[in-house]
Amino acid sequence: MLFSSMTFIFVFLPIVLLLYLITKKELHNPILLGASIIFYAWGEPRYLAIMLLTIVINYFGAILIENKPEIKKLTLFISVLLNLSFLVYFKYFNFILDNLGNIFHHDFNMINIIMPIGISFYTFQALSYIFDVYRKEVKAQKDIYKLALYICLFPQLVAGPIVKYHDIEEQITSREVNFNKVNLGVKRFISGLSKKVLIANTMGLIADKIFSQNPDCFSHLISWIGSIAYSFQIYFDFCGYSDMAIGLGLIFGFKFMENFNYPYISKSITEFWRRWHISLSSWFKQYVYISLGGNREGKLKTIRNLAIVFLLTGIWHGANWTFVIWGIWHGTFIIIEKILNIKEFEKRKHPFYVDFLRHIYCILIFITGWVIFRADNIHYAKDYLLNMLGILDLNKENFIYTFSYYVDVYEIIIFIAAILCSIPLFKNMIYLKNKFARITVNLWLLALMFLSTCAIASGTYNPFIYFRF
Repeated sequence: MLFSSMTFIFVFLPIVLLLYLITKKELHNPILLGASIIFYAWGEPRYLAIMLLTIVINYFGAILIENKPEIKKLTLFISVLLNLSFLVYFKYFNFILDNLGNIFHHDFNMINIIMPIGISFYTFQALSYIFDVYRKEVKAQKDIYKLALYICLFPQLVAGPIVKYHDIEEQITSREVNFNKVNLGVKRFISGLSKKVLIANTMGLIADKIFSQNPDCFSHLISWIGSIAYSFQIYFDFCGYSDMAIGLGLIFGFKFMENFNYPYISKSITEFWRRWHISLSSWFKQYVYISLGGNREGKLKTIRNLAIVFLLTGIWHGANWTFVIWGIWHGTFIIIEKILNIKEFEKRKHPFYVDFLRHIYCILIFITGWVIFRADNIHYAKDYLLNMLGILDLNKENFIYTFSYYVDVYEIIIFIAAILCSIPLFKNMIYLKNKFARITVNLWLLALMFLSTCAIASGTYNPFIYFRF
């Protein structure tokens, strides 16, 4: 079930919210747990067993770690292995088999595996819990239903943000629901819905029209339009989903961490990763980077640790060499900036033109990365980037579409909206307390809700990119 669907907005969510608000607090967790299971089973009931098995494994694993210290390391190893085995099989098995076939010149029969939605996200949440118990940061949860609610809570179940157990432990047991939270949550949800439906979907139509063709079949200008459109699509798709998830969390009394903080205004790739997919970055930092030693053991080991983290970040996103190279691409610039001590450089005041050039540098790096990320294979990414650089031999006989095919007047308007919404121009809009400003914002949000609903009802393009990951 998609957040941006009529079924969710006008049937599922109102029913769950009504039941939640009219019942006693003691019933809130059972209602949310039941709703979360229905939400997940709605689209893929056959994979519900995998998620439930994940819950059972981590429930008993954590209890053993806490009560049997003599075997805690073994229990942690087995728990992590079982968690990752589901992820590796469903997400990477055919990728591994295909690469082994290339190495040994053998054609393996590929298995028709459909990856369960959200498995990357709920697996990392389960790992967060087991790691927190092992580190004695939290107590093992004795109530399996509370642990189940943490792992499969529907607002952030299928595409994050990745919520760490120690951040939400107390909220699972006790949380307050009031008008202010519900009001703010609804506003945040509408804001995210409009980002997804009105901006990301429109940018996705442009990007798909361009990326569906061979890179030598369109001009250098069109190649740049495609890469920029995809950059906006993936940002507003994922940021919009995170806003909706955070809004839904507030409606039900939860406070989730922010997942995006205007990453496209960054002046370095280090800053970009402090602002992009914050929950994933902080997860890798806490459970991988720091566990490997962080920056405490000299420059060489720091570089090694950063390389491992960004290699894993690329792999986490998907079973394709393009994702691996994308992770290495970002990791390379993170390491260069680490060597150059970019954090110390950022503390100093610089002339306007220096910050401007740094911003342009960052934009070029992440747009190049998104082309690699979006491409179906490395060869396509290479040719597309060569087109952007103006050094690809173009097949002008195949230039069968005019500029207006790729971008019409409405899409140009959405391009402008995407630029304005990717900077913190409207950052505190939904938090304004002035009466006139609040009324204006509420009317604007109602208009966005109406336009978003119309777009959904028309049955237009409406996928979520991060469902793939």
